[in-house]
Amino acid sequence: MSAEDPRTARTRARLRESLLAECAHRPLGEVSVSAVVRRAGVGRATFYLHYEDLTALALDACADVVHAAVDALHAWQTGPGAQAPARPPAALAAFLADAAAHGALYRTLLLPGGGGPLGDRLHRELRARARAERTAVGAPHADLVASAVAATFTGVLADWLHGLVPGDPAGLADLLWALLLALHGTHRRQP
Repeated sequence: MSAEDPRTARTRARLRESLLAECAHRPLGEVSVSAVVRRAGVGRATFYLHYEDLTALALDACADVVHAAVDALHAWQTGPGAQAPARPPAALAAFLADAAAHGALYRTLLLPGGGGPLGDRLHRELRARARAERTAVGAPHADLVASAVAATFTGVLADWLHGLVPGDPAGLADLLWALLLALHGTHRRQP
């Protein structure tokens, strides 16, 4: 079956929903393929036709979360050369509020410090987007700053969700935005 096949899409959606439901009750490390397929109403062989393991399924299930985070950080951009505002985009606080509402689930996939399947994917996608944007405008040290931005956002988000960083979504958005702006401004283009 191809990825465009509606049956494939439905099966993958059921497996994603099943994993998310299982993770609402226990950490990912305690979830079994058997529990996921039983809840999804599919066979074990069907699971392995679509996913290598639970981590691969978790990454697929969290793709929307990753895209929402990346988009929230870049919601202020209106075109080439746009300057970052001093205040965070409203989408960042909205993303953090949504993350807090689903904190139990995200804590199973995003470990303190930013590790775990969600943290790894978030870091990769944020780094790629930041690097591409810095490269496009000719900003220096694209690799360094992109890595710092991705690590900072991912680590702070994870630690906040695990209760290691205090703050409400709006307050954290303000502080996190200031950190990210400082990182981007560290290596401005020299005249």
